[in-house]
Amino acid sequence: REREKKEKKKRRLGAAGVELDSPPREPPAGAMTQRRGDQVRIPPGATGLYRAVLIKSASMYSDIQSERPDIGNIMTHPDYLDGNPDLIKPKKLLNPVRASKSHQELHRELLMNHRRGVESKPELQRVLEHRRRNQLLKQRKEEDEAKKLKSPFEQELLKRQQKLDELEREDEKQEENAPEFIKVKENLRRTSTLPGAE
Repeated sequence: REREKKEKKKRRLGAAGVELDSPPREPPAGAMTQRRGDQVRIPPGATGLYRAVLIKSASMYSDIQSERPDIGNIMTHPDYLDGNPDLIKPKKLLNPVRASKSHQELHRELLMNHRRGVESKPELQRVLEHRRRNQLLKQRKEEDEAKKLKSPFEQELLKRQQKLDELEREDEKQEENAPEFIKVKENLRRTSTLPGAE
């Protein structure tokens, strides 16, 4: 049956391999020989043997284009797809840039900044404020612990010590605010008493 079909097709087709029943269409002026689907376009000036050669070459070219080789037969298939446990399967290579510590740290910092959002304070100012806060908290804790550990006698001694310190500061301030002739007079008294004491 297949042979009969091929023979019938050959009878229908002419020597050039184009159906003879359908009349050739008029191509636009200056058009080259082209094959679209099953139609072959021939330039208007082509006649006789030249026309037949053009048609034959166009049909041969289209057959070559339509019969693309099966690339699957040419390419080798990897053996590790068979699932053989004895074979060593290839590992994906690491990107040296992404594997570097500096890149990972930069990526981590960028993610943190993205999550935190844009802040108005620079990083240095935030760190300094954090340190101040921690120092104040430590001082308060130490003061609270000191108050809890001290006995009432120690607390009374501490109060008296603070009063004495305040009195000394007041005396120093009065001496600084005193007129200059009083300071000179006190200096003279000190110098006059020192040589006599020796």
